[in-house]
Amino acid sequence: MRSLFRFSYMLGLLLIGVSSCRKPVPPAEYNAKAANVEYYNSALNKLTEVVVHDIFSPPVASRIYSYANLAGYEALVPFDKQYESLGGKLKRFQTGPQPEAGKDYCFPLASVRAFLTVARALTFSVNFYDEFEKPFYEQYKKDGVPDEVIERSMAYGEAVAKHVLDYAAKDSYKQTRGFKHTVTNEEGTWVPTPPAYMDAAEPQWNKLRCWAMDTCSQFMPPRPLPYSLAKGSPYEKELDEVYQTGKKLDKQQQDIAYFWDDNAFVMNVAGHVMFASKKMTPGGHWLAIAQTVARQKKMDMMHTVEAYALTSFALSDGFISCWDEKYRTKTIRPETVINKFIDPKWTPFLQTPPFPEYPSGHSVISTAAATVLTDLMGDNVAFTDSTEFKYGHGVRSFKSFRDAADEASISRMYGGIHYRSALVNGQLEGEKVGKWVVEKIHARKGTVASR
Repeated sequence: MRSLFRFSYMLGLLLIGVSSCRKPVPPAEYNAKAANVEYYNSALNKLTEVVVHDIFSPPVASRIYSYANLAGYEALVPFDKQYESLGGKLKRFQTGPQPEAGKDYCFPLASVRAFLTVARALTFSVNFYDEFEKPFYEQYKKDGVPDEVIERSMAYGEAVAKHVLDYAAKDSYKQTRGFKHTVTNEEGTWVPTPPAYMDAAEPQWNKLRCWAMDTCSQFMPPRPLPYSLAKGSPYEKELDEVYQTGKKLDKQQQDIAYFWDDNAFVMNVAGHVMFASKKMTPGGHWLAIAQTVARQKKMDMMHTVEAYALTSFALSDGFISCWDEKYRTKTIRPETVINKFIDPKWTPFLQTPPFPEYPSGHSVISTAAATVLTDLMGDNVAFTDSTEFKYGHGVRSFKSFRDAADEASISRMYGGIHYRSALVNGQLEGEKVGKWVVEKIHARKGTVASR
């Protein structure tokens, strides 16, 4: 027994000696490994999966992306001295918790933890995150991050997330829940459309706090064309254009319309059977484009997260600005007018979404996103967008972000759901929103004007 004890004691000393010989991985080394941008990308893609599954409307989805990416950015800022907090730059947002001086952190881990904590809080299907996160954090151990640094970094990320969630709680979102738009049935104003005749979505969205804009109506577009069915009137000409275009769509136009559909909830009707299908939102699509080009350009984690954050803010302000106008003018959809006065059997190629027509949401938010991405990643950057291939939308190539935004805009006429002036004026509105975000929200230190 004494011999066995002596053997165990000596073996223990040997193991202690061996472990003490292992040199800890220096913080700079494990931070460099942990700053693998694909870790953050996988978290962003998981959020998109949940957004699609939970069927969030496009405006609501943009809000979720913005807060999650704000948290991810703020937790990562201490990792790169070229960048600074967005406190005091975003509307009514103040800089949050700071890392403890003299302590080691893995800020890339803190960033992803902050992102996922906010994503989890603002979505429903938390079981998706449970399955994702269990193996996810093991990557950081493999990268050599010490256990105590992992624990400290996770706690820091959670503290940043709480600060962002406190900020989110004051944006008036909760106060807008439950409101319904009252249909007036005035000539030329919006009414629910087939096949589901759903209530108008988010009629109070202009009540939300803006991100960079001063007010929701800062970039109010020109008034829509006066409703008039008189032959040759500006409105009648645009109505006829939608009708005639829809009757003779070629294959390319159909492909373009379907590629950019991004309708979060489509009601399919087959005889007496109705069933819903889910798709990526427009905001999710543009963040996926940002991811594609960031990979193509081999951008580091900090630059990529900056792009995600600023693009998200442009999308969110774009929706607020656009929805403000939609429910001010309450413009009727082409489908309603064509069915009533021209052709009762005509149907648009795409299902008409449940809210007023003017301006085109796709035109506003796509141009806003493209403006920010052009500023951050460059003009005339060609790319191939295959991010929605798994949703059955195919693959398309573009010469630039603006080229993609232009196609997203015209796709809504091909889809039969917008008049041309809604596209043109929507793009002008979106460009103003995007430029304002670029001008007002500078992530890098010393930035005083558009890059």
